[in-house]
Amino acid sequence: MKINYLLLFVVTCLFMSCSDDKDYEYVNVATPITISTTELRASVEILPAQSIVTSGKIYAYQQFIFVNDVDKGVHVIDNRNPLQPTIVNFLKIPLNRDVSVKGNYLYADSGKDLVVFDISQINDIQLIGRVEDVIENPQQAEYPQDVSFFDWENYNYEEDIIIGWDIAVERREIIDNDVVALETSDGGGNTGSGGSLARFKIVEDHLYVVDNYKINVFDIQNLQTPVKVNEEYVTWQAETIFHQDDKLFIGTRTGMYIYDITQASLPIYISDFDHAKFCDPVVVDGNYAYVTLRAGASCMDGEIQMLESRLEIIDISDIHNPQLAETYIMDEPYGLGIKGDRLFICDGASGLKVFNKSDISNLQLIQNFSTNDAYDVIPMEDKLLKIGDNTLTQYNYTNTGIELISEFTIQ
Repeated sequence: MKINYLLLFVVTCLFMSCSDDKDYEYVNVATPITISTTELRASVEILPAQSIVTSGKIYAYQQFIFVNDVDKGVHVIDNRNPLQPTIVNFLKIPLNRDVSVKGNYLYADSGKDLVVFDISQINDIQLIGRVEDVIENPQQAEYPQDVSFFDWENYNYEEDIIIGWDIAVERREIIDNDVVALETSDGGGNTGSGGSLARFKIVEDHLYVVDNYKINVFDIQNLQTPVKVNEEYVTWQAETIFHQDDKLFIGTRTGMYIYDITQASLPIYISDFDHAKFCDPVVVDGNYAYVTLRAGASCMDGEIQMLESRLEIIDISDIHNPQLAETYIMDEPYGLGIKGDRLFICDGASGLKVFNKSDISNLQLIQNFSTNDAYDVIPMEDKLLKIGDNTLTQYNYTNTGIELISEFTIQ
């Protein structure tokens, strides 16, 4: 009679628990998904409509809306009928976060590169150019949350580009109450979550691109072939960019920085306004800058967690000496925008909040739309666009606020 020793071993383990008097627990382990620079550059494609994974920023041009799918590319939406938007196609652009358009040419980041598309025929978009290695310190693929350990065993720091993460649950031995982990590293630094508003801004014949610490300036007089002409250091963890008149306003984790672009290719520092370390988008209207400061571990990098998320209104009437005018506590603010006396704040899970800002010392909340997470907003001339939770929402302006036009989930 044959004996199945493997089966006998398993049965024995079931009864005896195969105990070795060690303690174990199950933890989440993240392994980077990587490609080489050559593979990344070869993987840009124009594809049919695709399902969205994680909605990021939005950009509006003429009757079309471009929705970033974080680190994966851009969904192109035909919005000629706002009651029924339709997805036209998907621009597969690895490590993409931002786009900007001028004269039917779309500029997008892809890791360290700037890529150019001809969108004059929206149903036949063409990739026409790439400027390599011009964004020296781009945003990396976001690090996953709720992960105990990172597996860097097969990661090549010099050649590999992280485009995502493979997360697996593993059983690990606990020694002295600490789980035994693989040898780990920070993989070049955890950059945390990126900014909630654009890092790209076109002003006439120049494109300004903010990376993690500087302004990159591109001459785009020839729209097909952008040329990097300058770069200007700002500070570490620069996040967003806004333009008013001949000024650029840069939102950073530690404050707002103001630059003069009277000479378009030569941004010149004017002044800055410091605050505690937060995630920090900024918009400007007249003599006031509106800054949302979002607290939380990913934004504050270990700083005091009791600080509350907030809206700060900064008086910039003296551009050389910005002063804090007012502060309002918020829940989880991301993007924001202004249309006349209305201030729109994307307050995360608390939704889109609409304020009357005619008196900055007494902001009045006039509406709160909380149907889905609010991430970014664009006040257009005739309507308001909002993105959040993979859903594009559009509103009409009314005398007293806004009213819903449509909700379109990108599936």
